[in-house]
Amino acid sequence: MKVRKNASARNAAPVLVLLAALTGAAATAANAAVPEAQVNRLGNDLTPIGAERAGEGDIPEWTGGLSSVPSNVDYQPGEHLKDPFPSDPVRYTVTGANAAEYADILTAGQRAMLDLYDTYKLNVYQTRRTCAYPENVYQATKRNAAVGELVGGGNGVSKAIMGFPFPIPNNAYEIVWNHTLRYRSFKLTRQFAAAPMTPSGDYTLLKVQDEAIFWWSDPSKGSAEELNNNSIFYIANTIEPARAAGNVILVHEAINAAVRPRQAWQYSPGTRRVRRAPNIAFDNPGVNTDGLSTADSFDGYNGSLERYDWTVKGKSPRLIAANAYATLNSSYEEFLTPRHVNQDRVRYELHRVWEIEANLRPETRHVYARRTLYLDEDSWQITGSALYDGRGEIWRVQEIQQAQAYQVPLCGYNAQIDYDLQASRYLAAGLQNEEPPVNFFADELDGDRYTPSAIRRMGAR
Repeated sequence: MKVRKNASARNAAPVLVLLAALTGAAATAANAAVPEAQVNRLGNDLTPIGAERAGEGDIPEWTGGLSSVPSNVDYQPGEHLKDPFPSDPVRYTVTGANAAEYADILTAGQRAMLDLYDTYKLNVYQTRRTCAYPENVYQATKRNAAVGELVGGGNGVSKAIMGFPFPIPNNAYEIVWNHTLRYRSFKLTRQFAAAPMTPSGDYTLLKVQDEAIFWWSDPSKGSAEELNNNSIFYIANTIEPARAAGNVILVHEAINAAVRPRQAWQYSPGTRRVRRAPNIAFDNPGVNTDGLSTADSFDGYNGSLERYDWTVKGKSPRLIAANAYATLNSSYEEFLTPRHVNQDRVRYELHRVWEIEANLRPETRHVYARRTLYLDEDSWQITGSALYDGRGEIWRVQEIQQAQAYQVPLCGYNAQIDYDLQASRYLAAGLQNEEPPVNFFADELDGDRYTPSAIRRMGAR
């Protein structure tokens, strides 16, 4: 049975406090506080993080998400997440042949992929609004709605802490900050794989052990001002293949880049030295991407917002890759196929999605002249993007496959796919399919570990 296809006709802008400001231009140094009446909508007609609780057409009401292991799932700590919805059937499939019928619920990137590849398709399932977070994140988010402020011309956040800084946003900058500072636990370790694909489908699998302390989510802190301008400490250690093993990067991400830009270092086993790495930012090639993605495209978007003017185009139902448990439980051989990933292992659902446009400022430079980002209202996570070259044509398309980590709980992602339409190649990264499960409770991590000397020792082993 097909679902209603004209669901995007309604723009869901009433969530915003100041619609005029939202669709306007640049952010000011600090926005006006959200009125108390609006703050009190959180947990009522809005979810605790600011999504619309009510359903709309084929999008159901949010009823709390999956905040614990579902009763129909036999999950044990240390295992990969199992699919709570293994019997859900495909409701309909979007292909290049019928894409016009579904044009209003497709993203620009999906339309480009359907036009380019006759084998590309989107299998659409029942929408399951599974995103949920811990109660302390909800409480902090409600407080943030009343006190959070943009600073540094939109390049920083003050007064808020933990959770989502702007659950009732006034402009695009606040929405992007919700993505950047979304709850991903406090201390995390994982191992992931990346596969830069050739046009014929050949690849060499890279494996990386990374870890992070999300200082923003430190439960002992009461405001951003207590964090010494530290947002994230991050280490990524490449362990395979042998020719790349021992390359280690260290990043100290700031809360206010206008005060102190990102600091980064890289250890190279070839030189046996740690060097400052200012190139791990903006449009420099991303580490372990074979030139298929930029440094600021990791996680959809990361880092300073300073090179673009950001605006909100609206919020409307779109298809996104959600509840991606089938991806996680596929082998690499099964999932990594020529031209694009195996679309029979990707679950698409209709969700309300924020559409943000970033246009390059005239006085700055970047290989992407324009970016369109799509963020799921239930997680504030970027789930896809279209990246445009200087001619105004789509150059690259990103898809970030989202799934609820119900044992935490938090809404995370299982894979990031970067399609280069001009090179007919793609990069599949963040893959955990055949890797150990993510450890969202890495209490052993200590901030003193995140130093240049520490990554030198790590790379030299």
